[in-house]
Amino acid sequence: MLAQNYISSYMTIMTDLTFTARALAALGHEARLKVFRLLVRSGDEGLIIGDIADHTGMPLSTLAHHLRALVSAGLVTQERRGRETLNRPDFATVNAALSFLTAECCQGVAIVRKGAA
Repeated sequence: MLAQNYISSYMTIMTDLTFTARALAALGHEARLKVFRLLVRSGDEGLIIGDIADHTGMPLSTLAHHLRALVSAGLVTQERRGRETLNRPDFATVNAALSFLTAECCQGVAIVRKGAA
């Protein structure tokens, strides 16, 4: 039972680690960070692609590429509304990534030195 709990805990950490790494990688590009911050400012109302392009000055093809990366990372959701696509930040996903990053804050770290006598 203990081994099973360890494996389950390890898999959860690795899943969270992979998920958080993908989210941070998506935000690691200046254009995507700019789009994401704009969507955060828009809140739950979100923005359609044309409005995002107007605010950022990005060509639609470039914007589509960056939105695809944000959606793939789980940071942005898209909803079709007729001919328009509404984009919203997924606040739960962002909060989960931030929680993972800060979960062990200030718990201390044991220092291991190789070759210490």
